[in-house]
Amino acid sequence: MRVDLFDFELPEERIALRPANPRDSARLLRVGTDGSLADLSVGDLADLLEPGDALVFNDTRVIPAQLEGFRIRRDNRQRISATLHMRSGPDRWKAFVRPGKRIKQGDRLSFGGDGATCLTGVLDATAGERGEGGELELIFDLSGPALDEAIMATGHIPLPPYIASKRGEDDQDRKDYQTIYAREDGAVAAPTAGLHFTDALFEKLDARGISRHFVTLHVGAGTFLPVKADDTSEHKMHSEIGHVSAGTADALNAVHARGGRVVSVGTTSLRLLESATGEDGTIQPWSGPTDIFITPGYRFRAVDVLMTNFHLPRSTLFMLVSAFSGLETMRNAYRHAIEKGYRFYSYGDASLLFRSNP
Repeated sequence: MRVDLFDFELPEERIALRPANPRDSARLLRVGTDGSLADLSVGDLADLLEPGDALVFNDTRVIPAQLEGFRIRRDNRQRISATLHMRSGPDRWKAFVRPGKRIKQGDRLSFGGDGATCLTGVLDATAGERGEGGELELIFDLSGPALDEAIMATGHIPLPPYIASKRGEDDQDRKDYQTIYAREDGAVAAPTAGLHFTDALFEKLDARGISRHFVTLHVGAGTFLPVKADDTSEHKMHSEIGHVSAGTADALNAVHARGGRVVSVGTTSLRLLESATGEDGTIQPWSGPTDIFITPGYRFRAVDVLMTNFHLPRSTLFMLVSAFSGLETMRNAYRHAIEKGYRFYSYGDASLLFRSNP
């Protein structure tokens, strides 16, 4: 499909720079299967679902994956910035590095050299091979838990570009840009639909008889990359590592067997569940990378309802929601959200979508 079909105009003032407080006070746009729209609040979520439905959350935890440092060649030091994307070994990460074209395999890189961290005050690495998507493999001098600790001490929270271009990261972001249930370290970006949940909202959902289940997909920096191709068939997705346990798969299959609905909290949970589901609709245990790219025409097998934030124009995520609820339905929903003052992107408001082809 033509990528320009997924374009729309978004006023700058609609981009949220801070989350709603409290989190569940954010607005929620309900988009029905018939295209009907209702302006609600995230706090209303329990009343919009039915007893026996199951919410699926991504429990990945955002790490401070933005590293600032230098490329070093003899006496020549050039400032660089690296965003870790996906771990590829105990001592190595794939990363997007700027400026990347000047870095050659074998170059020495030094991060956090302003007195930030680890043993000698820096986190050193060697530039490895470059991937097809432009990412560079960084081979660190540290490995395993020691590397993890150094990254935690050296790195910064990698705020999305549309926020970072308007303000710097601060201590509040370390709390705001993390779900209350995050527990598995490894994400570069937050599963942002989950940012709206509070303990009080969980209590409402429990009282309504809606179960909670957790999967893990370590969101990579590729989620922020624009689609540069003119046609969706020419775009290549970056892989992300995910895990669905046997217990979670069995529980969700049982929900479907009882007539309940699987409600994905965020596109990351949805992409992982769809990757783990066979043609017959059975969700299987899963562990490994997925680069699933969902566009209109895709037949959903696992997820019945999707809660998600409002996404960028021409993005793979706007393509995904258009596949889920229909392109014209989503174009209308986004026009409505812009006119009514909804807040967009990672710290913005949410939508609740019902699958157009149940």
